[in-house]
Amino acid sequence: MTELIRCTWAGMSDPMYLAYHDEEWGRPVRGDDAVFERVALEAFQSGLSWLTILRKRENFRAAFDGFSIPKVAAYTEQDVERLLGDAGIVRNRAKIEAAISNARAAQDLPVGLSELVWRHADPDSPVPRTMADVPAVTPGSKALAKELKRHGFRFVGPTTAYALMQAIGLVNDHLADCVARVTRP
Repeated sequence: MTELIRCTWAGMSDPMYLAYHDEEWGRPVRGDDAVFERVALEAFQSGLSWLTILRKRENFRAAFDGFSIPKVAAYTEQDVERLLGDAGIVRNRAKIEAAISNARAAQDLPVGLSELVWRHADPDSPVPRTMADVPAVTPGSKALAKELKRHGFRFVGPTTAYALMQAIGLVNDHLADCVARVTRP
């Protein structure tokens, strides 16, 4: 029996992490609320393991009204306090307030959030052979971070922007021989 080859960051033991790697990471995500969810979760992940965020993702979705931009944009200080008391999510005031602020910024964009983010797609990025070939920041992620910040977004530096780009398929950083690259639709 042939063992499947995966990107080394996916590990091999946690079924949730493996499913995320195999079925979700690097696959195109479109739609303003769907992209907003990823922006928010990438910001919450800052300084933490992505597996921590994956394990709490359903709690985040419930706590943040499915990441509906209009609903989150309408949050008040009472909602901030409610979220700070929710043990099912990452309880960091700055990140919670950034998510709310980012929903308001997304609501005010002249184009949708999905369209703005996808303008920075780089489908011709080189295929990485090893994890050393995968950058943490690119000119595209710097441009995306700058554009988001220009519109009032917070917690969206170039590294976070690149993680977002990878997660939602703007770039495909699955390694050359990774099963998720080979089987990608």
